[in-house]
Amino acid sequence: MFDIKWIRDNADAFNAAMKRRGIADQFSAEKLIALDEQRRVCLAVLQDAQASRNTVSKEVGKAKAAKDEAAAAKLMAEVQALKGAIAAGEIEERRIDAEIKAALEVIPNLPREDVPVGADEHGNKEVRKVGTPATFAFTPKQHFEIGEGLGLMDFEGAQKISGARFVVLKGALARLERAIAAFMLDLHTAPASGALGGYTEHNPPLLVKDQSAYGTGNLPKFAEDLFRTSTMSSELREHLARLKESAAKLDASEKTLQRMSTTAAQAEPDHLDFINSLENTLSKDSSFFLIPTAEVPLTNLVRETILDEAQLPMRMTAWTPCFRSEAGAAGRDTRGMIRQHQFSKVELVSITTPETSTQEHERMTGCAEEVLKRLGLPFRTMLLCTGDMGFASQKTYDIEVWLPGQDTYREISSCSVCGDFQARRMDARYRPKDGGKPVFVHTLNGSGLAVGRTLVAVLENYQQADGSVVIPDALRPYMGGLEKITKG
Repeated sequence: MFDIKWIRDNADAFNAAMKRRGIADQFSAEKLIALDEQRRVCLAVLQDAQASRNTVSKEVGKAKAAKDEAAAAKLMAEVQALKGAIAAGEIEERRIDAEIKAALEVIPNLPREDVPVGADEHGNKEVRKVGTPATFAFTPKQHFEIGEGLGLMDFEGAQKISGARFVVLKGALARLERAIAAFMLDLHTAPASGALGGYTEHNPPLLVKDQSAYGTGNLPKFAEDLFRTSTMSSELREHLARLKESAAKLDASEKTLQRMSTTAAQAEPDHLDFINSLENTLSKDSSFFLIPTAEVPLTNLVRETILDEAQLPMRMTAWTPCFRSEAGAAGRDTRGMIRQHQFSKVELVSITTPETSTQEHERMTGCAEEVLKRLGLPFRTMLLCTGDMGFASQKTYDIEVWLPGQDTYREISSCSVCGDFQARRMDARYRPKDGGKPVFVHTLNGSGLAVGRTLVAVLENYQQADGSVVIPDALRPYMGGLEKITKG
């Protein structure tokens, strides 16, 4: 999230970054600065009115002391008018503040200078390619054909239970998914050795408050992508509905009286707005969001915290279920496990100083790549262009694994450096070891890897002509020594 003062002081840089993102028509420094000017004017008028009220109030005291009732009455009327003006000014100030906040919180992060400019995925650049796709003596199948052929991947059963975009894994495939996750966690949590390991395993909540989703940039812009729970009782909802109906009638009556009044009416609170605000507050207090990734709870562990520089870099990992509505994915990947409402992922999160975040980004990406290297899965690493980059990201590497059943590379990890974008939303800072004021941390996140998609890649790359699947050497210790999954 941006500081309006920074935009005012760096208008050209802000506009240039929005142009590189391809969204200059949506966000401009001039529009934001104009809102800030409105706020400044409103504050100046409000301060003048407050100063006048204080001055006139003193005059009232003098008039009363002099027993000049007429003058006192006139001055008191002036005080009342000023109070009305101040109340109206405070309402206007809050309105403008809310408008500025609403405008700022949906502006995406600024891309770093080495991010290529492009409109979509076609502008991404390949950084490296590792491994050579295997040549099959038969036509390779897609993962869902393999899983269903083994009798261990049940989409129909999941459809009965939950609907589309769910799956039930059974037997050896359920164990294989668990094995993949355990292998990843063991690799990432091993003692730090150069460019690998050193992450601390966490088991975070799967339900988070809206402040947590806001801190990582998932709210308010991407609310439709999240699943939200609610525990507000039906009785409370009915009570609020009756209150809203009464408030609307009261507001209408007061407005009628104000129009009929021959004297200037003071600003009155909007009762319906108040009830709506109350309902929103109660709804937030009694609801949670299911996490779209463990990035949300892990990153928020440093929310509203001042760390010591000696604690950085802070490296965290977690294997959790993840939940996404896939609101924008209608018609895409409707079969199989590539795009589901529920999936599991091993997440990597780092908290660093600004000076070390670039180096940490390369290290994190290397940790994710190492998983694929040890599993013997061909992949390529892509540097995303400005138009394909995530909302909170300054720079992103996508790692794409080769899927022979689809005859293409598909994303299996996305590693991003966010700078202080999330830290500002969370008020997460650190105290420099040399002293001085606390500084916003830099945050990074990445998949290390998406477990379900890794399972997909193993099935497709290690499939055999008879429908069986050979288990990669690195996973066999986690499978009790099993070397091959067969039907039976």
